[in-house]
Amino acid sequence: MAFTYRRILTYFFRGLLFVVPIALTIYVITLIIQFLDGILPIPIPGLGILIMLAFITFVGFLASIFITRPLFEIFERWVFKIPLINILYTSIKDLMSAFVGDKKKFNTPVIVKLSDNMSRLGFITQDDLTILEEESLVAIYFPHSYNFSGNLFLVPRENVRIIKHVRSTDVMKFIVSGGVSHLPKHE
Repeated sequence: MAFTYRRILTYFFRGLLFVVPIALTIYVITLIIQFLDGILPIPIPGLGILIMLAFITFVGFLASIFITRPLFEIFERWVFKIPLINILYTSIKDLMSAFVGDKKKFNTPVIVKLSDNMSRLGFITQDDLTILEEESLVAIYFPHSYNFSGNLFLVPRENVRIIKHVRSTDVMKFIVSGGVSHLPKHE
């Protein structure tokens, strides 16, 4: 009889490993969609998100046009003059451009040697720190596992080795998953 209970328990845990990630992913996506759709209170489900996507795309188009680009630059110069808002705006803008802008920052995964027996995965965010009078240092971002935060360290260049044959998105997934995700090799 114990054999049957063990087998049922094993099936239950295997089922959990399959169902929980799918259920939580669907739940989080549903919450995000509901939140975004609720920003514009339109009674038709999904229409709020479509209007927001169209608006954001239109603003991106306007920001790219030669005629309206100066207006956006004037707006940014005005925002840069407001003390607290300047810090918040530029930080958010820099973070967003690190992921989706022309100056993507998390595209060079590295292994940083911390000691003889320990290394850590990260991403080069700044290769040139001459402004800090530290030509021998580079800025490395270390994401936290199971969290969307991280730390920035300035480390000696000779302790940094760029990882080749692995995509940066796979390294980020590997770090965020606590090293549980598989790292496929790419040419």
